[in-house]
Amino acid sequence: MKEITVDVIIPVYRPGERFGELLKRLDAQTQPVNRYIIMNTEQAYWDRWLSETGYSLPENLSVFHVTRETFDHGATRDAGIRRSDAGICVCMTDDALPADQYLLENLIRGLTEKESTAVAYGRQLPDRDCGIIERYTRAFNYPEESRLKTREDLSELGIKTYFCSNVCAAYKRSVYLELGGFTKKTIFNEDMIFAAGAMERGYGVFYSAGARVIHSHNYSGIQQFHRNFDLAVSQADHPEVFSGIRSEGEGIRMVKQTAAFLVKSGKAYLIPKLIYISGCKYLGFLMGKRYRRLPRPVVLWCTMNKAYWGK
Repeated sequence: MKEITVDVIIPVYRPGERFGELLKRLDAQTQPVNRYIIMNTEQAYWDRWLSETGYSLPENLSVFHVTRETFDHGATRDAGIRRSDAGICVCMTDDALPADQYLLENLIRGLTEKESTAVAYGRQLPDRDCGIIERYTRAFNYPEESRLKTREDLSELGIKTYFCSNVCAAYKRSVYLELGGFTKKTIFNEDMIFAAGAMERGYGVFYSAGARVIHSHNYSGIQQFHRNFDLAVSQADHPEVFSGIRSEGEGIRMVKQTAAFLVKSGKAYLIPKLIYISGCKYLGFLMGKRYRRLPRPVVLWCTMNKAYWGK
């Protein structure tokens, strides 16, 4: 059997203790990492982290610096993958921690055992400080069962057919290059856009429930508004992927199931918070879909990524 080589590409911004823990856990994986390719935003933050931690860079770690103005969710990751020569490239974020030593082994199994699979993504588990609403959202979006998704699943899954997350996702590098890689200018959703394009070419996307990372956020309502605004902008900019596929229905289903879960758990007093958070998400999404009609100052207030709009 041909040896599998795996490179890990990690965009980094203001590295801290959690990033150091990520590298430590990746070093302990049953599937060895051939090379770490770090795409760091702003060299000053990287130099400060090295100085404060005394971290000694291993020989298989390479770091490349970009500025905040030039960082792009798609182009920066693409640049990292194109610096690799491994058979499989794993994209991760700097705040996601492997839940165990089998993360990479389980993640790449979805690629190596299924010839027609272009990308496999992992399951995101809530961190210890995660609130109950976000905890249920994680379970809703990342179920316990693995699944191979293809274009034939659109009628059943809708927008979730294309769901994929570069918080933890593995790509066959040869297929990635064949399909042209990530879109080079995107505010968000470079992973879903790639997944949709792969499916158009007959490839599958594998959700690997056994590949688990700890990753969650306790976003406020306003933060959820900004995030969903950017999410909707990415959808508006790529009608070739998202037109004709409604996202709202899936969101409504999640809100209803979360409310039922809160009642069942004796946490019905959190339903007003759920309604508020969900309303912020929906308003951000509606405005993002219509961002071209908004004055530029309004767009800059709504977005999470102000640097994107200066490109």
